[in-house]
Amino acid sequence: MALGSVLLEILQRPTTGKLLSELLISVIPLWVAVAIGVLVGWVWKPKWASNLSKGILLDAKQGGEFSATTLGTMIPSLNILKFLPSCVFWAADDGGIQTDSFSVPRTLNSKCSSSKMEKEKSNLVMEDDLEHLCKLVEVKDGGPAWIQMMDRSTPTMNYQAWRRDPETGPPQYRSRTVFEDATPEMVRDFFWDDEFRAKWDDMLVHAETLEECPTRGTMVVQWVRKFPFFCSDREYIIGRRIWESGRLYYCVTKGVPCSSVPRRNKPRRVDLYYSSWCIRPVESKRGNGELTACEVTLFHHEDMGIPWEIAKLGVRQGMWGAVKKLEPGLRAYQKHRASAAPLSQSALMAQINTKVSADYLRSLETSISDSSEIEIQETSEKPVGHNVPKFLVIGGAVALACTLERGLLTKALIFGLARKFAIGRRS
Repeated sequence: MALGSVLLEILQRPTTGKLLSELLISVIPLWVAVAIGVLVGWVWKPKWASNLSKGILLDAKQGGEFSATTLGTMIPSLNILKFLPSCVFWAADDGGIQTDSFSVPRTLNSKCSSSKMEKEKSNLVMEDDLEHLCKLVEVKDGGPAWIQMMDRSTPTMNYQAWRRDPETGPPQYRSRTVFEDATPEMVRDFFWDDEFRAKWDDMLVHAETLEECPTRGTMVVQWVRKFPFFCSDREYIIGRRIWESGRLYYCVTKGVPCSSVPRRNKPRRVDLYYSSWCIRPVESKRGNGELTACEVTLFHHEDMGIPWEIAKLGVRQGMWGAVKKLEPGLRAYQKHRASAAPLSQSALMAQINTKVSADYLRSLETSISDSSEIEIQETSEKPVGHNVPKFLVIGGAVALACTLERGLLTKALIFGLARKFAIGRRS
């Protein structure tokens, strides 16, 4: 305000010479202050300033791009840029951040040789994974109690779902689905058949087999799944294998490292991924005593790079809509198989199982000491450690919305979901 008053007083003077002279007198102190500031700043120049200037010049010479990650490396105090939500860098196509366009490199499918499989066996699906799945199925893995989220049904399908929040890691989900008039073998092939999955799973935009072992049935596949419009698609490198005991099938799929497929900005790779299930015949709800129904007990968790509270809200709101797509897909698959159509390669691999005895499975069960619990119903009284105050939910939504560049529609959606979530937890 002081500088503005001085300029206003000068401009009110009638003489041009005095006007110019007093303007010059007013500007000189400003230039002196700027010169002193530049001199002092150059003498006390911090180390990161030199690194920053060298980095910009080096990127300019090499024709590269200067990224936030590079800036965080050169300026230690800005290392927090590395931990910003992933949606900041992958959400907007019009947000000004340039990323690689999606193109999945073609990779040669390789039948497993003993040397290669032995070299990478620690990265694939092994007996330890079978033991872990058995513990989950028997609810004796020692984890937190399961809280029931849903119990829905159709005339030919029953569905129940539970959730639990471990001390570390993303939320974990457990579900039990019973399909009427379906065999375990048909359901096993249905979930394994990537070629047919594209016909009923509209979130799957790409599936490719990277490696397969015809002796044990182990596979490494690449998936790219479509995510909501405010986040980029996600890439999965999945190792999977099936164990068989009579008509009981333990199907394990999990994220594994793969050096042959380079990482890209888009789609973003999901490293922490676990989705495994147990399939077995059960009695039909018709009460005729026949094992004409099939039960699938699924355990799933993954770190998608989305705040977990928002991910939990999305799962809760969209779970039944996604589950309802399973049964039409299964019935279409049954008709497809009844038409004597040739089996896809992934469906053929689903029939290569590692056989284990019932005694071996019982030995795994006897080695389990700790047990988890299943709560019958999700109530409004949550454990204290998992209560999220309303202001924290709204604040998180504000922070997320401010990082996105998708305009008012995205922000309105986020605020609406956050408000509904906060009200739901309060009521």
